[in-house]
Amino acid sequence: MILSGLALGQTPPSSSKVVKSSGGGVPLSSAGVVAGPKVFAPSLPRTAYTRYPWKTDIVATVFWAGEMPTANNPTPNHQSSWDVNWAKNFGGYDNPDPAQRTADFTPKGFTPGLNPFYVALPYNDCLSYKRHKPEAAKIIPWFKTSFVKPGRSVLRGTWLAIRYGNQVCYAQWEDCGPFLTDDPNYVFGTARPKNPQNKGAGIDVSPAVRDYLGMPSGATVDWRFVDVGEIPAGPWSKLGMNNHFVRIKELRDRQQQQLAAGRMEELKRQREQALKGGAQ
Repeated sequence: MILSGLALGQTPPSSSKVVKSSGGGVPLSSAGVVAGPKVFAPSLPRTAYTRYPWKTDIVATVFWAGEMPTANNPTPNHQSSWDVNWAKNFGGYDNPDPAQRTADFTPKGFTPGLNPFYVALPYNDCLSYKRHKPEAAKIIPWFKTSFVKPGRSVLRGTWLAIRYGNQVCYAQWEDCGPFLTDDPNYVFGTARPKNPQNKGAGIDVSPAVRDYLGMPSGATVDWRFVDVGEIPAGPWSKLGMNNHFVRIKELRDRQQQQLAAGRMEELKRQREQALKGGAQ
């Protein structure tokens, strides 16, 4: 299933944010499962039916954590719609300059604290950190199964597949935009994006997504929601405290450490018993 919702350190969401145009944590349940939409593999034909089908020919613009305001993008990206400390939690400025990026699709100079593969879509499910929008429970297909408490987004962290040409990249929904936060008919329905700016851009993608796909800002892409079980290992699964693959690996590592410690304790107990028996 898709993993969605907020990860570590939920911060107040903002549905009033004017979202960018830059030329642009999700807690596991006790069973290790989080609900969300189930879809088919992204290698299916372009027009094939899926429960959450591809949204095709969507203009994609590039944005980044820490982006400074410009004439075309008056809102700085030091915070996102769901994280007032987004750039800080990311670890710094996600420099989009290709010369300032590594072969692993990360900015040079630091290891991101959040997944560098992220996107923004034009809908925010929250009005504040205490309230969801009234329609959210009705229009978000996985709302009931992902709901934790009022004001905690069930969208943040959701995984998408983004396709450009024959390349498919995977990324997490971490902000709202471009420009709008109230276009559910496009995000969850069949409508085209209602945003009139930047050629009707309907998705913002991070520099890592741009570089992996080899696409320029303003290119048209296809995207859809994906199930975590569909996602292959790749650069999108390696980094970030909000990354489900990283958190699952950390959980498994802790379990292995606990098992190893338990075995050592048992061996120690058996040795002590053997020594006591030999002394008698």
